[in-house]
Amino acid sequence: MSRLFLLLTLLLATALAQAAPTRILQWPMALRVPGGSLHGTLTLPERDGALPVVLMIAGSGPTDRDGNNPEGGHNDSLRLLARELAGRGIASLRYDKRGVAASRAAAPREEELSVAAYVADAAAWGQLLKEDPRFSRLILLGHSEGALIASLAAAEAGADALVSLAGVARPVGTVLREQLEGRLPPTLAAETESVLAALEQGRPTAEVTPALHVLLRPSVQPYLISLLRQRPAEAFARVTVPALIVQGTRDFQVGVEEALLLQQARPEAQLLLVEGMDHVLRIVPSGARPLASYDDPRLPLAVELVEGLARFISP
Repeated sequence: MSRLFLLLTLLLATALAQAAPTRILQWPMALRVPGGSLHGTLTLPERDGALPVVLMIAGSGPTDRDGNNPEGGHNDSLRLLARELAGRGIASLRYDKRGVAASRAAAPREEELSVAAYVADAAAWGQLLKEDPRFSRLILLGHSEGALIASLAAAEAGADALVSLAGVARPVGTVLREQLEGRLPPTLAAETESVLAALEQGRPTAEVTPALHVLLRPSVQPYLISLLRQRPAEAFARVTVPALIVQGTRDFQVGVEEALLLQQARPEAQLLLVEGMDHVLRIVPSGARPLASYDDPRLPLAVELVEGLARFISP
């Protein structure tokens, strides 16, 4: 075999290896916590050497590890994000929060949920990943309400970096009031304000109109009391590791002003505004129905989001 032919063969083999799609592996994981076990999925590319790993923390309510919520649609946002990151050499772990999906047994009663428990769980997952020699650094990524949990858990988890994805800066009560403004008849609006005001003072309300149970049912009020006392911008400002704030410009649940307030609280944090991205990480056209993308897992994720995360995680 001539030296020229051998050289061409080696070059072709290298080009084919680089062009071949990354093989993505997925493994179930479990973590013992007070009250039971939490269950998650580890996603990673088949590569040699230690990889950065992202701990994904889902948003509010019964949102599962994949980003799906029986009350808010099946869109697979976090599952798709895990695969996109794996294709760029980044591992991730996403998990069902206690009381949700496969982790339901860890908190079978809604009254048992609290922000403190969610924070402790995220920190425990983070510590588990930090001890794993397969991973080089730990990045906490919280989506929506999960962004607050990520900020509160970052130090105890031993995070090397933090991503706030569609997270709020102002107290949740303020944001809730804005989201509900003009959407309730006067009597329900007045009752909502009365219940929220009581919860902000740490007082539950035993009697709530059934029409408001989706948000203010008595069983969820202990969790709301623990949530409404939080100050997200202050929690974000206390995080000392490098941070990235990501916000879509067509997110009707969380506005761009929240991202700007987070950066104001911590000016050294990076800011990525994704033009046209909504709350479930899809690009939607101007004038699209607010929930059009929430129940369609076939829609691709915003490319700018994935590329921006990859740049921040693996500079």
